[in-house]
Amino acid sequence: AKTELEKMGHEVIARTFPDNFKARRNIWIPFLRDELKPNENSILIGHSSGAVATMRYTEENRIKGSVLVGAHCTHLDDENEKQSGYFDGPWNWDAIKANQDFILQFASTDDPYIPVENSRHIHTNLSTIYFEFSDKGHFGGGDRTMETFPELIEELKKFI
Repeated sequence: AKTELEKMGHEVIARTFPDNFKARRNIWIPFLRDELKPNENSILIGHSSGAVATMRYTEENRIKGSVLVGAHCTHLDDENEKQSGYFDGPWNWDAIKANQDFILQFASTDDPYIPVENSRHIHTNLSTIYFEFSDKGHFGGGDRTMETFPELIEELKKFI
């Protein structure tokens, strides 16, 4: 998506976050806030733990919108997720919705890591613009490669 968005003239910041395996909240949220500095004109695109961080960030911060890819809202009984800090308290769904103009969400029924019911739960609580596939797996995250994501670009074009 980065290359396609840049070709359209948009500034894209795609940095590897510190602590990218454990993806801890106490490291990622400050990095997002203090280093990347999204504002009310920013669109955050988050994949997996990045989508979780995006949701937590928008509980307290205003952005233009977000794209959640392979998002989840529970620790999935995974030890790393349990220790990440993202799931220590309830979600403030109302604040997440209120702090942005739109939320696009992409899920796949064949995701080997995220049960689709988890994705549907997010959709229900955030009233996301929801796209559910049956053949995208974890969208290039560990189970397969994914060079392009034309569906994301086409939907995002409607908001930029």
